[in-house]
Amino acid sequence: MNRVAVAQLAGVFGVRGAFKCRPTPAGEGTLRVGGSYALAQEGGGRRLDLIELQRHRKHTIARFAGIGDPETAAALVGHILYAERAEIELGPDEYLVDDLIGLQLADDAGRALGTVVAVEHFPAQDCLVVEPGGSRVPLAKAFLRSIDLGSRTIVMSLPEGMLEPADAPEAGRRRPGARSGRSPDLGSPRKR
Repeated sequence: MNRVAVAQLAGVFGVRGAFKCRPTPAGEGTLRVGGSYALAQEGGGRRLDLIELQRHRKHTIARFAGIGDPETAAALVGHILYAERAEIELGPDEYLVDDLIGLQLADDAGRALGTVVAVEHFPAQDCLVVEPGGSRVPLAKAFLRSIDLGSRTIVMSLPEGMLEPADAPEAGRRRPGARSGRSPDLGSPRKR
């Protein structure tokens, strides 16, 4: 994927065609005056050039070139803004959700525990959804040893019984109380 969602145009603000924006975690530091943002995740299509960005109470307010009235702005409410992947600045130990999907989870001994199929966001910490079994593994510093995007592995030191190795006979069975399905996060990126 070449583009990453950085904000949703959540509503119209004022009489000059400004928007209330909901930045994604990846968009928090990416939205900048002078930036150009796509309205489609892939391909060509319309781009919006950011000309003004400010905070108003708890809202991020953005104005784009060529949109000068609330009627024109209203037609774009609900759209997602995308930035080129190369424009997303991540700090040390920060990753986008798409970086983590498909990585192999292993324990300290190098035994495969499964494959990350989703990341769910909870108030305390994010959780990796690991198959087989659909187990949730807290992405907590206490457990995390390393994330290596080059070798496509995450090494964690998990408490006994939290997750069995993928080749164990019980590994394909869902733990009692484990939920199924993916997070309804609509594929939005998340720094971690």
